[in-house]
Amino acid sequence: MAFRLNVNGKVRQADVEPGTPLLWALRDSLGILGPKFGCGIAQCGACTVHIDGKPVRACVTPVDAVGTAKVVTIEGVGGSDLGARVQKAWQELDVAQCGYCQPGQIMSATALLTHTPKPTDADIDAAMNGNICRCATYTRIRAAIKLASGQKTEV
Repeated sequence: MAFRLNVNGKVRQADVEPGTPLLWALRDSLGILGPKFGCGIAQCGACTVHIDGKPVRACVTPVDAVGTAKVVTIEGVGGSDLGARVQKAWQELDVAQCGYCQPGQIMSATALLTHTPKPTDADIDAAMNGNICRCATYTRIRAAIKLASGQKTEV
């Protein structure tokens, strides 16, 4: 079945079955490889995308539930000033080690800063909870979020 999806500002057609996770429609049908498969049960955050500005786990979001909503992936988030600032902070602080989880981390961080421009450590902990980094770069992730928000940071 064909689903018209607004992804990163372009309407694209994904030929998948109803109920297919959005992650597989993005990766397998549309060739958008930034969102990663991590756990398949919405526990690790590697597949995080924005749907109408809200962070969601694409591995458990059925493609037929997306409708006309705007989907933004790591490939498109840098198109906004905030997303570009977050990506720049990640680069400046060398957050990524293996990098596998980082698209989801960046998507969650950008969503946090959209609603909480100057987050506290508690705000960051709450928003990033469930985004797992096996390389344990959590200190640098927090520092990058603070840097992107214009706050003083220590690494």
